[in-house]
Amino acid sequence: MTDWLNITGKTVIVTGGSSGIGKAIVDELLDLGVNVANFDISDNEETHPNLLFQKVDITSRQQVEAATEEVVKQFGTVDALVNNAGINIPRLLIDPKDPHGRYELDESTFDKITTINQKGLYLVSQAVGRILVAKKDGVIINMASEAGLEGSEGQSAYAATKAAVYSYTRSWAKELGKHNVRVVGIAPGIMEATGLRTLAYEEALGYTRGKSVDDIRAGYASTSTTPLGRSGKLSEVADLVAYYISDRASYITGVTTNIAGGKTRG
Repeated sequence: MTDWLNITGKTVIVTGGSSGIGKAIVDELLDLGVNVANFDISDNEETHPNLLFQKVDITSRQQVEAATEEVVKQFGTVDALVNNAGINIPRLLIDPKDPHGRYELDESTFDKITTINQKGLYLVSQAVGRILVAKKDGVIINMASEAGLEGSEGQSAYAATKAAVYSYTRSWAKELGKHNVRVVGIAPGIMEATGLRTLAYEEALGYTRGKSVDDIRAGYASTSTTPLGRSGKLSEVADLVAYYISDRASYITGVTTNIAGGKTRG
């Protein structure tokens, strides 16, 4: 792959890089000659001379800081962070058919979603941000979602955490810009299927929306609200990540870019 972005030799931490969008990002960056550290709770056992896997619970400050130190020890520095790790557990605020039941939002589920999607984002950004501020160079890329702006039936807790990602992106861009550190967001729309789209997730989402699993799957395939008429490719998200890491994006900060094929609610 031609490195027109000139990012060969940079060091990037990607959270949740063992599957889905995160893995696509890791693979593309490795193809471009980037040193990549994958912070994930599970290892996909991929091997590459420029890849460092760190088993990390991003909700643990101790683990995050230890893993970040190991990246610096291995590669010398950190140039960018991709906050990709996240979790989505569909739940209803109130389930009249089954109050306090399986698919009604409870404190344990709420805490799990917010702790991973917000606290984890904050802890890794702070640990890596200290390095970027000290060197007065670098970029933090936050993975948001259109659900953060639009809301999402049956996924209110998840959508709220993604709304927070938009706000962190804007706020941190204002704070870190004076240190020449950029902060940007990416909001994917309907993407091609990955292993993260499990039956349990589809059953939960279907229940919260009064639909069958087949209905949910048909919705993924529908392109009626997407002007480009197709689902997005994971590689297209990775392409934007690579661009944002490069100096070609050096005047872009504080914004979140949709990769959704023009999809709207209208």
